[in-house]
Amino acid sequence: MAMNKPHLEFIQLDMNTGWAVPPGYPQGITQKILASDIDEARKSGSRTRLLRFEPGVYTKKPFVHDHWEEVYLVSGDLTVGNDENGDGGEAFVAPTYACRPPGAVHGPFKSEQGCLLYEIHYYDESSN
Repeated sequence: MAMNKPHLEFIQLDMNTGWAVPPGYPQGITQKILASDIDEARKSGSRTRLLRFEPGVYTKKPFVHDHWEEVYLVSGDLTVGNDENGDGGEAFVAPTYACRPPGAVHGPFKSEQGCLLYEIHYYDESSN
């Protein structure tokens, strides 16, 4: 049974509440789900979220997932490809954008000054 993302008509966002550390991420990286009907077990649906890095936080391993991902760096800086100690990588500043197909290896990530990302994750329903 397919779920549907909710119809939301310009709701005021409380940017101080509703943030949580996503599974597998370190403390200092939090997400706020805006709308979601994603079902990763059934490989269907989509998710729209905000992802926030506190200054100096970094991940240690690359990411790979089985859904599409579009990422817009709204504010701050994001470094892509750092090592397990947070060193190295290529630095980007807002506004920048990425679009990754399923299976694309990306990261690790860090932010020197902190950042806010707008992300959309979705499955290509036509290939299921």
